[in-house]
Amino acid sequence: KIQQAIAEQNYEPDDYGVPVLNFDAVLEAQIELGLGPLHTQFDDKGYAYTSLFLESAVARWSLGGPYAELNDDPAWSLVSKQSVHYNVGHIAAAEGDTVSPDGRYLVSLNKWAVDRFQNVGPLLPQNFQLIDIAEPGQSMQLLYDMPLGVGEPHYAQIIKADKLDPWEVYPEVGWNPHTQAVDENAVLPGEERIERNGNTVEIWMTAVRSHFTPEHIEIQKGDHVIWHITNVERAYDATHGFAIPGYNIQLSLEPGEAVTFEFDATEDGVFSYYCSEFCSALHLEMVGYLLIKP
Repeated sequence: KIQQAIAEQNYEPDDYGVPVLNFDAVLEAQIELGLGPLHTQFDDKGYAYTSLFLESAVARWSLGGPYAELNDDPAWSLVSKQSVHYNVGHIAAAEGDTVSPDGRYLVSLNKWAVDRFQNVGPLLPQNFQLIDIAEPGQSMQLLYDMPLGVGEPHYAQIIKADKLDPWEVYPEVGWNPHTQAVDENAVLPGEERIERNGNTVEIWMTAVRSHFTPEHIEIQKGDHVIWHITNVERAYDATHGFAIPGYNIQLSLEPGEAVTFEFDATEDGVFSYYCSEFCSALHLEMVGYLLIKP
């Protein structure tokens, strides 16, 4: 109908000259679902699902046209509602806004939790609710509530896990995730060093269970520091952290990853740097010291 309306020039320009299609010309059906309809997802059984903000519910309704034969409900009709808790905005069904939705499950991204969880203080979580939509008709079932601590939920995707082909470790030692290549400042064992050029100090460091090399670094207050660290691990989940208290530096280094950071040595003293990710039984020994002289 949209293509036909365009072909027939069944539209009127708005105040800015943008053509707006005639609403009645492109209307397939109009269904009263409830109060405050917002967002819609689809499944593989000829149903659509619309969030109802004011009702705190998700409405299931049947599609018509080529999808009508996928279920026994009358085409273009409200089938059922599932109450959610509370004030739903976005919803996400499994691949529910693609040309081949998977169905089975839907998540309601609710903005309020109110009475769903044990109160632990004035800040309440958001509430994600998992709904089983596998069976047709009036059989939607609420399965699970999941508190989410921070921020208004806004849009999400659910895809099949077999679409993912993740790495267990980065392809090569010294990998830069941003450039998707080995970093020019990647460091291999034996290449660790410290170089000074005026008041700029550059450090090339390796991290491996359970040691940073070099483990003692001396610089002057006022120096500009360029620090390269490479996690030379090749084992799955051999992630290291790197933290320097007092300088607001905290890194996560996945196996094979190379990271560069810079800072100005504005405070003198002795600062420990350490692995902030449990990596082995000797994790607490993975520490070094940065001496910043006055």
